[in-house]
Amino acid sequence: MSAQPIGLFVAGEWRRGGGRGELARVNPSTDEVLGALTVAEVQDVHDALEAARAAFPRWRATPAVERATLLHKAGAAIRARAPEFGQLIATELGNVLPAATFEAMVAADVMDWSAGEARRIYGRVVPSRFPFTRQTVLKEPIGPVFAACPWNMPLIFPARKIAEALAAGCTVVIKPAEETPATAALLMQVLHDCGLPPGVVNMLFGRPDMVSRTALVSGVIRKLSFTGSVPVGKQLAALAAPQLVRCTLELGGHAPTIVFDDADVDVAAPLLAERKARVSGQVCNSPTRFYVQEGVYERFRERFVAALQSVRVGDPLAGGTQMGPLVNARRLGAIEAFVADATAQGARVATGGSRIGDRGSFHALTLLDEVPDSARIMREEPFGAVAAMQPFRTLDEVVGKANALPFGLAAYAFSRSARTLHALTEQLEVGLLGLNSCNIAAAETPFGGVKDSGYGSEGGTEGVEGYLLTKYVAEGC
Repeated sequence: MSAQPIGLFVAGEWRRGGGRGELARVNPSTDEVLGALTVAEVQDVHDALEAARAAFPRWRATPAVERATLLHKAGAAIRARAPEFGQLIATELGNVLPAATFEAMVAADVMDWSAGEARRIYGRVVPSRFPFTRQTVLKEPIGPVFAACPWNMPLIFPARKIAEALAAGCTVVIKPAEETPATAALLMQVLHDCGLPPGVVNMLFGRPDMVSRTALVSGVIRKLSFTGSVPVGKQLAALAAPQLVRCTLELGGHAPTIVFDDADVDVAAPLLAERKARVSGQVCNSPTRFYVQEGVYERFRERFVAALQSVRVGDPLAGGTQMGPLVNARRLGAIEAFVADATAQGARVATGGSRIGDRGSFHALTLLDEVPDSARIMREEPFGAVAAMQPFRTLDEVVGKANALPFGLAAYAFSRSARTLHALTEQLEVGLLGLNSCNIAAAETPFGGVKDSGYGSEGGTEGVEGYLLTKYVAEGC
């Protein structure tokens, strides 16, 4: 391991050593140890909470234009260091280098959008029914925030949670993923170098349950922002409830992907294959449950299989690679289990279906055909490089299948019929819907789900709004 492990960042200073434990950081492409990660102790969590609490009065009083200036500066710094961020993401996550570098550009856009939102936090004057009375509505920051992030977007998720909180005037204690800590650590260094005051953002790694539980029961935290699995999200919401901590929860998905007989298959198939390969399928809005109408089923399958087989899988740092490994051996084992279960129940492997090589966590892009509803993959989010497909006959039938699960994050549909697309807009129970498109996320648009996929939104005007309180003031003259 490296002699200099990635540290914790508390009150403007890095913390390492001092008898703290360490975790190994592993390259998912090679299984080699990259170095060490410092594990927070309970006192580190309390110190981070105190730092955020102490910094909050000064940061909330910082004029919005100054908060915006700092966020713009951070966005420019992220862009300038995009190649460095890209190398880190490709190495510790396994995302391919072009996409990893592009993630830095998206994170910079998030900083800039949130900077603009900081200057657009408006109140309003309400005409009064009472004489000589002025009625105003004010927006104020909610207070210190606890944010927890997954590993699949190791820069975008921390950047978005931090940027929206800072824009609103809140301070932050953030716990990024232990699988991808170097990316988050560089982000913290960038914010520090841009002049962020000590204590405004604090970063912890370690035992997720201990860190989260200590933060949420402390009485310091007034807002939880969590992106991750449904079971963990529900546990955190339960911990937050006694303190009435407001939550934004962006949880798992299992995106139904519907292809109708009148769809342009030659456009839809390669587009969906590219999206399935994105981060090796380890994205909450990845297309997973494919429902294809009977009249175009065989043609779509042929085109989709060809598109999946054309994706070049390999070293994420090598030129021309289009998909890297899964993040770790646990994800590899999970995908293998999904495939085994589906085939045992009668599904056919149309392409892929197995691990690639014996080094790293590579798995072939896989399509399971004619998958019965009883298979696990039709009910549980696979979160990996595998998709399941089955035919359907009617609009009502497929809407019923799409809405049958408790998930409600994203869905995709392809049809030339305006009537069909309008019906799906009205009837699908999701927070994000792509119609003849897979572009459902941007800095300026809200991102969030319904049902077990969580509540609240990040991005757009809705993102910063989640960090604000509403105060009504009646003033007599």
